[in-house]
Parts: sequence; structure tokens; C-alpha cells
Amino acid sequence: MGARGWTASCYWATGVLNALWGATLPATDARLDLGPGRIGGLLMALAIGALVAMPLAGRAADRWTGRRLLRWAMPGAVVALGLTAFAPSAGVLMVTAVVFGMLSGALNVALSLQAVNVERTTGRPVMGSMHGTWTLGAVLGGAAVTTALHLNTPVQPLLLTATTLLLPTTLTLTHKLSPFAAAAPATKAVAEEVTGEVRRGWVVVGLGVVGAAGFLTEGAATDWAGLHATRVLGADPAIGSLVYTAFFVAMTVVRFAGDPVRARLGPALTIRIAGATATAGYGLVLLSGVIETSPVGTAMVGWVLAGAGMAVVWPVVVSTLGTSGASARRLSTVTTISYGGGLVGPALIGSVASHAGLPTALLIPAALAVLVAAAAPAVLKLTGGTPITVN
Repeated sequence: MGARGWTASCYWATGVLNALWGATLPATDARLDLGPGRIGGLLMALAIGALVAMPLAGRAADRWTGRRLLRWAMPGAVVALGLTAFAPSAGVLMVTAVVFGMLSGALNVALSLQAVNVERTTGRPVMGSMHGTWTLGAVLGGAAVTTALHLNTPVQPLLLTATTLLLPTTLTLTHKLSPFAAAAPATKAVAEEVTGEVRRGWVVVGLGVVGAAGFLTEGAATDWAGLHATRVLGADPAIGSLVYTAFFVAMTVVRFAGDPVRARLGPALTIRIAGATATAGYGLVLLSGVIETSPVGTAMVGWVLAGAGMAVVWPVVVSTLGTSGASARRLSTVTTISYGGGLVGPALIGSVASHAGLPTALLIPAALAVLVAAAAPAVLKLTGGTPITVN
């Protein structure tokens, strides 16, 4: 198995790791009697830890390489998750969540750098399929946790067993990663680094904003698609769950198909089509609340289109930045800004929904989808990267 296969396996294992955290959270809530307020604080602590660590991880990778960062960040994140099983109280759990968040943030940066290096050395786009593999790992991990909990397995032994099995797996995977030959950045990227540092800094911020728009728009669907179907359209909970599943399936399928599409069309056109597709999807979702004929079916089609469009936004952003010859520090800056959008998004939409209703709140991700379609192509072109094409 070559560099691409080992890297994909790392993405898969990280998806499993994230599922172990998210899928066991309700059981941890029951064990420690956390309640909604403490769970909200716990998730915020996790996110803050990740956002603090990401820029630091970029600097560390510039100094020691992304491969070395991945070698300690991935097993470290597994150990940190295992420590949450020992937490005797909400306060201790909060501390372990910060540590887990910091290591997860470093892991996200390291994975992106590893995938960028695979693209640089092979000359083939892989970023979409890597994230698709992450999704499959998350689905598998979530299914395993659900099965174990249905068999009345206590959450503490479940977490300890899972992390004990995952730790040697991640150590093996990261050990198998071989060093990459140094890849020369594109000529135009070099020129911009020397003569246009300020403008390039604005480009990095612009890419971060595009990524944030993508994460916020994606998060709006994953958090609110089912609730929109049940609360606004009057569907029963089973149908609400189906709407969420349809969005998730569409996103996964398009992530695996997105790499060859991007290779043929180029990143700018790909992201324009992606934004337009997501815009059309959100348009149907908003219209579903005012039409009489098959409102749930209309919304479901809309969510499928939104998932298909948003699936490629982050892979295109990080891949384009990587092929421009940008440093690990710049990539981590874009990652931090982008994930910040994913952090703020659910809370912002929830706040607006509580005051003006969910349909009004969904105008926010709809507007951001328009922003991606209209502005993202121009930002991508300013990176000066050389598009990867099909060989």
C-alpha cells in the first residue's frame, strides 16, 4: 500500500476516533448527569482547544514536518479520548476535553498536510476521497458504538476497549508513512511570497472565509435538516432522520466523485458549480415551507443538492492552498478560520431561529452558499497554485 493508501487509512481511523467521541457523548452525559448547559460548555471547550492548537500545529509542522506532527498527534488524540473515560466529574471531563480538542486540532492540520503532500508527489487530486474515507470511518465507528450501547455495554469499558484497539492501529499507520521528497512551489507562488506578502496574507484570510462559509453551510444542514422537516414541515421523526441521512449520503458520494471532477474542471469552476448547487438546494428548502405539493419531498431534494454542493468546498480550498506552495503555517491559519465558522454557525443559526423562526435562520447558510459561488473562484485564482489534472 502506497502513500495514498496509508494516508487514506489515517483519515479513516480519525473518522472512527471522532465517532467514538460524538456517539458516546449521550452515554457520558447519563453517567455524569451533565445536562444541556454542561454539554454546551464541554463542546465549547473542545472547540476552543482545537482552535488554539491549529496555528501552533502549523508552526510545528513547518519546523518538524507534517509527517512527524501526525506521528504524535494521532496516537495522542486516541490517548486523550481514552482519558475521558476515567473522568469522575464534569470538571475533570472539561479538562480532558480541552486536551482532546487540542490534539484533534493538531491532527486535522497534520492530516491536511499529509494529503497535500500526496497530491504534490502523485500529481493526482485525492482530497475529496480522503474526506470521504473519513466519513466512512465515522459511520463505521458510530455504528459500532450504537451496537455496543444497545447491548448494554457501559460507556467507560466501551471507550477504554475502543481506544485500546485504536491506539496500536494509529501507531502502525503513522509509522508506515514515509517521508516525501521536497516539492518546489509554483513559480508564481514564489513571486507572490517575495513581492506580495500583504496581498497573499489577504488571500489566506479569503480562503479561510470561504472555508468557514462551507463549514457553516454544511453544519446548518447536519444540525437542522431533520428539525426543519419535523418542526416546520410537520414530518414525523422517522422522516426527519431520513432527510438528514439523504444529505449525508449525498455528501459522501460526491466527496468520492469530486476529485476527478476537480481535475477536469479546475478548482475555480468546480467551486462555482458547487456553490450554485448548494444555493439551489437551499432555495428548494426555503420554498418547501410555502408550497403545498410535497413539501417534505421538495425539502429532501434541496438538502441532497446542498450536501452535494458543500461536499467539495473544503477539499478544494485546502488542496488549492497546498498546490500553491503555501507553508504549513498558512494552511493552519486557513484551517483555524474555517473551523471557526463551523463553531459559530450552529449557535448563530439557533439564536436566529429562536427569535425569528428556523426558515429565517436558514437564510444565513443560503446566503453563504451564494457567497461561495460568487466570490470563491476569484479567491482561488489568487493563490497562484498549479491545478492538478488527470494524468
